[in-house]
Amino acid sequence: MTISKPKQPLFHVFADSDRISDACDESEHTAPVTGDRPEGFSPPDRSCDPGESIARVTAVDRDQYLIRNAESEVPAKLTGRALYACESSADMPCVGDWVRVKYQDSGAHASILDVLPRQSFLRRKRPGDNVEFQMIAANIDVAFIVQSCHFDFNVRRLERYLVMTSEGHIEPVVLLTKTDLVSPEALEQLVSLIRHAGIGARIIALSNVSGTGVDETRELIQPGKTYCLLGSSGVGKTTLINRLVGDSGLATGAVSHSGEGRHTTTRRQLIVLEHGGLLIDMPGMRELGMLGVSEGVDASFADVQAHSANCRFADCTHTSEPGCAIQSAIAQGELDPAHFQNYLKLKKESAFHDMSHLEKRKKDRAFGKLVRSVTKAGGRRNEY
Repeated sequence: MTISKPKQPLFHVFADSDRISDACDESEHTAPVTGDRPEGFSPPDRSCDPGESIARVTAVDRDQYLIRNAESEVPAKLTGRALYACESSADMPCVGDWVRVKYQDSGAHASILDVLPRQSFLRRKRPGDNVEFQMIAANIDVAFIVQSCHFDFNVRRLERYLVMTSEGHIEPVVLLTKTDLVSPEALEQLVSLIRHAGIGARIIALSNVSGTGVDETRELIQPGKTYCLLGSSGVGKTTLINRLVGDSGLATGAVSHSGEGRHTTTRRQLIVLEHGGLLIDMPGMRELGMLGVSEGVDASFADVQAHSANCRFADCTHTSEPGCAIQSAIAQGELDPAHFQNYLKLKKESAFHDMSHLEKRKKDRAFGKLVRSVTKAGGRRNEY
């Protein structure tokens, strides 16, 4: 399975001890790395001071973190210096991050010193009026985008997820769940709607009831790779995880009479599978605001970009200009008009939020300069 964009190697939580020693000097405070380990990647090439090591964030609960190394999972907190260095909440550790840590009390808990550079990420505009990034998860190879065939199916929402994964350099795979609730003909029609929207991602049709498609999904999960499940609440994500690992112990909700599932996942968490793969489960997301995704929009709507390249005028607005390839493709049935309108909507939304974000950052920087100048002036007065 190919990754959408070339990336440096991602790093597995079970790392080879010899290569860990090249990056960090293990001390008596560090949880030891011993025994047989599943296949995995080497840790990031990052030097550490004595007594420090590298671990991975597996869960986040406000300012509390769980981190995992090759042997154990322990609670951790961000140091004051690391917190001060974060320019925004998006810089703080999230699930999937690799972090430089220092263990205390013989490895019973740890302090997070900083976050290593992310190789891939999932982020969105923070819900509400605050125009800021919300980091969802990091260092992911493949995102399983889950939609129910019965009540949740929505091509426009699927396009938003695809923009998110494209912008974050993550390969998408579409999972259509609850196929036992629709006829084969209806399922074929749903797949056709996806393809007609210009979406070329791999599609797997599955049912958590009959087990159809579960083995195909399981075969995609490779040792040392990190995967995540994206989708609305109640589409069967947690049930699928339990089927993939036999029984992960994750709670699932009863299905209503309409076939609609109920929300059960309350926080993002990274699950280590027996064969060495890693899977991030996360709550359903109601809002998928676009911020800083111009490249992701263009990549996800490559068919629109291909048609627009054939327009007579380089600055064509795709409305009433003569020689507009977009309007011609729509008239000939080669381009879905709803797909094109969603492209325009996402571009406009992203541009609006980008402008608001830029203005906010300028104000934040100006305020920061003011605070520093006042502090400096106060220091000079105290000298006299």
